[in-house]
Amino acid sequence: MGNITRVGVDIAKSIFHVHAVDRFSEVKWKGKYSRSKWLAAISRKVPHGAEIAMEACSSANYWGRELQKRGYKVKIIHAQFVKPYVKSNKNDAVDAEAICEAMSRPSMRFVSLKTVRQQDVQAAHRVRDNLMVQRTGKANQIRGLVGEYGLVAPIGIKKLRQAIPLWLEDGDNGLSSMFRSILKGLFDDLINLDERIDELDKTIQEDVQQDPVATKLLELRGIGVLCASALSSAIGDGKTYKKGRDFTASIGLTPRQHSTGGKPKLLGISKRGDGYLRKLLVHGARAVIRHAHRHNDALSQWLMKLTSTKHVNIVTVALANKTARVAWAIVNNNDSYRPELIASV
Repeated sequence: MGNITRVGVDIAKSIFHVHAVDRFSEVKWKGKYSRSKWLAAISRKVPHGAEIAMEACSSANYWGRELQKRGYKVKIIHAQFVKPYVKSNKNDAVDAEAICEAMSRPSMRFVSLKTVRQQDVQAAHRVRDNLMVQRTGKANQIRGLVGEYGLVAPIGIKKLRQAIPLWLEDGDNGLSSMFRSILKGLFDDLINLDERIDELDKTIQEDVQQDPVATKLLELRGIGVLCASALSSAIGDGKTYKKGRDFTASIGLTPRQHSTGGKPKLLGISKRGDGYLRKLLVHGARAVIRHAHRHNDALSQWLMKLTSTKHVNIVTVALANKTARVAWAIVNNNDSYRPELIASV
């Protein structure tokens, strides 16, 4: 077993399948192990320094870090790039073989292994984003319910919070005691969601203050605390991407292509990858464009020139793309933000 060089692992909740080959791609080991035994089997049969690949899925980062601790080179592959190498019928053993084959391709793209801190930050953002959706849904539910009693809810969640206590105290608005109790419960739910979102905002704010990379990214126009935190977590050390365009492509800010016969045809942006980060970048870009006419720097001049000939949505995506590329360059080169160069990027 000492000549194993590549191992494909199909990870799951309880059962793990392993497919290992040597440098000549000859099969040297196939196995099926339980969750508690597969790492021990890898340590016994696979020499240190060998490459081990898994699909990018739940727990892949955890197992990747565990394998790195044992001296292995870990590669994570997106599931869509493994699928073409699945032979005939699909099962776990065939998946492990396909992963082993896919990892050997010279042009294969790999997903960067996340650190514990990156996962912590990402978890905070995901939970906060979900709570925001819940809060919006709760507010809309309140609006719909009070409308059935002849009450018109004001625009904006801040004004809605102010209106609910007034409705509850007003004895002449026709609300029954039963519905007042229901509305009070909904209001408590809304306040609870506000408090949880505020706690996560504080957690993210404190993390950004301790993160030198996120602090640098805050210097970019259109980048706030949330976006700086999410960008820092997504980029990592920047070495996963060869250039800034690769990073923007990974978050869906580059055009889709449908070219044939030597005639290039570019479509709308791909919208692949991290939709949450893409959303933050686009919202930040909108804010910058809205106030560009008040400034005379190179970036503002570039934006004003572009908005004179292009639709504002196109300019917004172009600025979001540029911001993401600049952020990658700052992280990858360990550089500082230089606003005089941004218009030429």
